[in-house]
Amino acid sequence: MEAFINAWQYIPSQMSPSIFSIGSFQLRYYSLMYVVAFAIVYFLSLYRIKHEKYKYSAENIQDYLVWAMIGVILGARFGEVLIYNPSYYLQHPLEIIMPFSFSNGIRFTGISGMSYHGGLIGVVLASVIFCRKYKFNFWHLVDLLIPAVPLGYTFGRIGNFINGELYGRATAVPWGMYFPLDSLQKLRHPSQLYEAMLEGIVLFIVMWLIRKKSKFDGFLLGIYIFGYGLARFIAEFFREPDYNVNMILVTISIGQLLCLLMMLGGIALLIWRKNASPALKKKN
Repeated sequence: MEAFINAWQYIPSQMSPSIFSIGSFQLRYYSLMYVVAFAIVYFLSLYRIKHEKYKYSAENIQDYLVWAMIGVILGARFGEVLIYNPSYYLQHPLEIIMPFSFSNGIRFTGISGMSYHGGLIGVVLASVIFCRKYKFNFWHLVDLLIPAVPLGYTFGRIGNFINGELYGRATAVPWGMYFPLDSLQKLRHPSQLYEAMLEGIVLFIVMWLIRKKSKFDGFLLGIYIFGYGLARFIAEFFREPDYNVNMILVTISIGQLLCLLMMLGGIALLIWRKNASPALKKKN
């Protein structure tokens, strides 16, 4: 058993984040996980269109996902810059959108640092613009897509785990792990896996089970926003706060504060959409 625990704890040290590299250029598993995530959303959405009689075509979903990818990447990147490390990027503005570091020469680094909350804002804005351009009902389209999103997000967290980033707080539990990027080399919670389970698999199961019980357009989006906020809030207790983010109120991090705002936003959205639903108004 001791040998098994020791092998488990050093798994991150045995993994390479790169699929292959050519010089300083690297193709990383994390990038591949984005492709897998969008593919999952695409195919599960096609499944719903076929079996649940949504009036969209495969081409509609393909077009939308192009917009969503752009929104996610730009929103997540600028969210990281504005929320977590604005002082650094004020001094290195080219690194906001360019995959190179200009400190100590020019080095290919990829674009590191993506904020979930920024990505959420980005994809919502992209969705609103897309729906206005192509005359789709925003709430109806999002409720078609949103039940599949958590399962896709699971792979993003697995990508974080393979990268050895966003690891958890120091711990003494036997399932803790040592991460190569941790300069202190402490045993830490594998919080990326906790998040993959809570924000990904558990939330996906909930969303998939209730997907046909939507009471009004926007219902599933509101449940997702609240559910993700709750899952992430719990996971943040095990995740090491970003080095440049201070804790507030002693134990609550900036990330948890954003999650509380998400939960309140999800509740507010449900109330608003319920009151705005023509079908429910007719019943009343």
